[in-house]
Amino acid sequence: MRIVRLANFVTTHTGGLRTALRNLGEGYQRAGHEAVLIVPGRERSDKRTSQGRVITLPAAQLPRTGGYRVMAGRRELTKLLDDLEPDRLEVSDRTTLRWTGNWARQRGVGSVMVSHESLAGLLGVWGMPKRDSLADKFNLRTAEYFDQIICTTSFAAAEFRRLGVPNLTEVPLGVDLDAFHPRHADPGVRNRYARPGELLVVFCSRLSGVKRPELAVDTIAALRNDKVPAVLAVAGDGVRRAALAYRAARLPVRFAGHISDRAAVAALLASADVVLAPGPVETFGLAALEALACGTPVVVNESSALPEVVGDAGVAVRGVPEAFAAGVRDLMERPEVERREAARARAEHFGWPQAVDGFLRAHGALPEAALAARQQRSAPAAKLRPAVPRPALPSDAPTGWFG
Repeated sequence: MRIVRLANFVTTHTGGLRTALRNLGEGYQRAGHEAVLIVPGRERSDKRTSQGRVITLPAAQLPRTGGYRVMAGRRELTKLLDDLEPDRLEVSDRTTLRWTGNWARQRGVGSVMVSHESLAGLLGVWGMPKRDSLADKFNLRTAEYFDQIICTTSFAAAEFRRLGVPNLTEVPLGVDLDAFHPRHADPGVRNRYARPGELLVVFCSRLSGVKRPELAVDTIAALRNDKVPAVLAVAGDGVRRAALAYRAARLPVRFAGHISDRAAVAALLASADVVLAPGPVETFGLAALEALACGTPVVVNESSALPEVVGDAGVAVRGVPEAFAAGVRDLMERPEVERREAARARAEHFGWPQAVDGFLRAHGALPEAALAARQQRSAPAAKLRPAVPRPALPSDAPTGWFG
């Protein structure tokens, strides 16, 4: 099958979404499918990569988002999709690209929407009133537009499940268990950030409001107030960098900036004593899972999806500095060998092959289905194929919201 994937809000070099897109695309290719990814960027490009064909469309950068760009030209994207003639469409943006579900319906193309975030949670972070009712209306319309909705955790699926959405599939993401491994621990990396006897705490994420990086800084303050010699290494960049530097002026906080080399990220995570994941609306948390794969336990925000991801290999606490500091102390009271083995064992439940199989199953991309799709593409036929039937859903949501 030719599986065309669309994603807005993708950072230029790294990030959880980009990591997921790359690993899924590589898995599709290995399974014998043709993967095409369309993303926004600074300039137009069309490349063949390990994850298949990657097409970049020029798009304006959104202010105060840490480098995010959005493909806003429907006419250009519609023409490109028509030219590509996909057998399946996979969309990783349920706001600005939701309209592509109708494009797929009109052309008889099977479609999947991947919900990477909790909409109600995001609306709450943005201070929106009546966020649950708004999210419900929007989620019902999204489920109506697409053949399948994929959520990566029960946390993310909950806002669809409570609506009785019939076309919901839950598929956990994965982690590269070789690239992120305890053997990458490096005394030299550790010494760069912490002195002997100090506790090395790491925050590895984009520096934006939804990730709550200030909570990581305040956790170090709480630990130091309790006479715990903790230091913080911040791996990432974003719009809150200057504010965080000001907040951490009197604290042992080292800003490593954006680290593009995955091996360097793995070395930092494997060399840390504990990793913090304070974001309240994380719906999977690849950075936390990568830390576990490196044998490093994680303290997570109990209001996010991460408690179900980290399990007993981490600690879930309230989103306040004192609770996060207590979580760090709790983990450090466990024998080091025990806590590191538990972290690695938990990560080994999340492999990319299983994730790829789950996504392909949602696409109906079985060998016999792929053969039928190839035969259909080679047969002379009109460009507009019969519409794919959609499950019946309530349709009281406003149709104009984000298309």
